[in-house]
Amino acid sequence: MKRFFTSESVTEGHPDKVCDRISDGILDELLKQDANARAAVECCAAYNTLFITGEVTANAHVDYAEVAKKAIKEIGYDFGDFAFDKCNIIQAVHGQSADIALGVNSSRENKAGGDRGDLLGAGDQGMMFGYACRETEELMPLPVTLAHRLALRLAQARKSGEIAYLRPDGKTQVTVEYEGKTPVRVATVVVSAQHAPEATQEEIARDIKKHVIEQVIPAHLLDENTVYLINPTGRFEIGGPEGDSGLTGRKIVVDTYGGRCPHGGGAFSGKDCTKVDRSAAYMARYICKNIVAAGIADEMELQVAYAIGVARPVSVFVDTFGTGKLSDDEIAEIVKSEFDLRPAAIIQTLSLRSPIYAQTSAYGHFGRSGFTWERTDKAQSLKKYLK
Repeated sequence: MKRFFTSESVTEGHPDKVCDRISDGILDELLKQDANARAAVECCAAYNTLFITGEVTANAHVDYAEVAKKAIKEIGYDFGDFAFDKCNIIQAVHGQSADIALGVNSSRENKAGGDRGDLLGAGDQGMMFGYACRETEELMPLPVTLAHRLALRLAQARKSGEIAYLRPDGKTQVTVEYEGKTPVRVATVVVSAQHAPEATQEEIARDIKKHVIEQVIPAHLLDENTVYLINPTGRFEIGGPEGDSGLTGRKIVVDTYGGRCPHGGGAFSGKDCTKVDRSAAYMARYICKNIVAAGIADEMELQVAYAIGVARPVSVFVDTFGTGKLSDDEIAEIVKSEFDLRPAAIIQTLSLRSPIYAQTSAYGHFGRSGFTWERTDKAQSLKKYLK
């Protein structure tokens, strides 16, 4: 049976991603000075103004405006009214709510005499999802993997001067055709790339197809029926925050699995690791990837849910979509016995108190090498459950 699935990505110059980058850049600067910093920093960008808001409690002194200007310049906005040296920056940052800190600093279990792992309570209620499948080497869905690669390639072609007229903003989208669960071809590729005024539509279409699409998507997935939609409006000169407002955390599906897996709603960028919105989602990916790498399932979705101020999750749910070598209930029990899902343990397992977050802010948080939650170091030991 044929079916089609579509995922999108955006470049680091997209207005939402500009905000994610600044939020995570501020978090990194805080963590460089105080590994135990608490932060939930959000940005809103529109035309020539950047608004920085949120909660920060840290033994650190960070110039938020300077961090923002540096990020804007590195992204490539050295022109227009949002340029790093022109942008109007407004700040409204205060300390973490004492009521929230009460539950994070000492969990419900810790107050009842729990062990060291019970020290931290979850920073909020909510449900977080993880996912892995065998469609790619990274154990990620193919549509979002290709969309991210296209977006990253757009940025590389711009920065290297290979396509000199490109500017920072851009969006990509890939539709993959499946036979059952097997991806067989790319049906549609959409690329919208911001450009200088002198570039023509014909030139853009030719260069994007040659230097971006054909460099990223394997030839065997493209055929004479693949549809290419390149800058389908005809022009894309006005981009970034001058073209549309941006907001931290608005691209959460781009950040995760491209819509293949549900999302609990919590954003990642600007949040320190006591916020389970971020840390538990990373842990859920780590668990799913190791279960799939171990051969226990070919596809796995994991939901973990928390209550604010409580260390242990209130629920653990597994769905392997019929691909598990064991039942979903059995795999859920493996998850609970092999992985410590309390916030303090997650932070330690994944080394989340390091200033690593700015690099996560574009091109996806998952399926990229170099992050602790992408390791498969538990896969070999998990194979014991198959015997």
